[in-house]
Amino acid sequence: MPVYFYGLLAVSLILLILILRLYLKSSVRKCKCKTLLLGKVVIVTGANSGIGYHTAFKLAAKGARVILACRNEFRARAALDKIKLGTGNSQVVFKKLDLTSLQSIRDFADDVLKTETRLDILVNNAGACALENKYTNDGILEGMQVNHFGPFLLTQLLIPILKKSRPSRIVNVSSLIYLIGFVNLKKINEKRLNRINLYADSKLCNLVIQQEFARRLEELDVVVNSAHPGIILTNILGTSHPLFEAFFKILCWMTPRTAEDGAETIVHLAVSEECGNVTGKFFMDCKVAYLLPKGKDPVLAKKLWELSEDVVKDYIS
Repeated sequence: MPVYFYGLLAVSLILLILILRLYLKSSVRKCKCKTLLLGKVVIVTGANSGIGYHTAFKLAAKGARVILACRNEFRARAALDKIKLGTGNSQVVFKKLDLTSLQSIRDFADDVLKTETRLDILVNNAGACALENKYTNDGILEGMQVNHFGPFLLTQLLIPILKKSRPSRIVNVSSLIYLIGFVNLKKINEKRLNRINLYADSKLCNLVIQQEFARRLEELDVVVNSAHPGIILTNILGTSHPLFEAFFKILCWMTPRTAEDGAETIVHLAVSEECGNVTGKFFMDCKVAYLLPKGKDPVLAKKLWELSEDVVKDYIS
């Protein structure tokens, strides 16, 4: 074929990619809810950077008392100062939380139960994709502890104050990567082939266990929903394989969302009136998204709940 044909094909492909990129950028939905959170208390885990930081910032801007639950105190206090300065809200505090330690989770929860009179919104945002295929001091695969068992224990421990403050909300940050995840209860704590498989499995666990939380808490006026924030270049990757980092950066360029964009659906779940009337759902772009049957299997949810309780039983009173 003539050379100009390949040139035309290349130009057409580039134009198509640019048009798709513009469309994906324009499709980002913003939370339009004007509800204020004066007198409300919110916990955002992993709030010192990325999506968690912007979530905390937006909720603080609505007047809430926001607890930044983070592992790195230096980065958390820097984020705290920026949020206070940017929102004019002095009711932003830091409390240490290390999800790689079940004892740290218990200590954090005990502190909250002792010092706070209410908890209206719990945002389980903290998570990581590029964790090593190794075990924590608790004997749990690190990625599964940070992304699943840790948030499960934290939520369990905070249920009493969430019930006391009802109507209240639990917002879990999951991911569309659950599509390639599997929940094998017999091998849940075994090392995976790679970090991506581990992350996908843990994000599927978030959605599955949510069904049981929703079932148990529905009559108590505590709603539980999850959000896919989008494909966003944040520090969730940590140190990954260079090829995967390159691939992920290309995906992020194709779907140009910022960490602030990623916080929109999370904030929507936390504050909008409509989200106070639904539970056990998966949201993208501030609206309910289709969830595959494997993500809402009630039988699997009950079994995963029982297994998770057994894993963290020494830290649940």
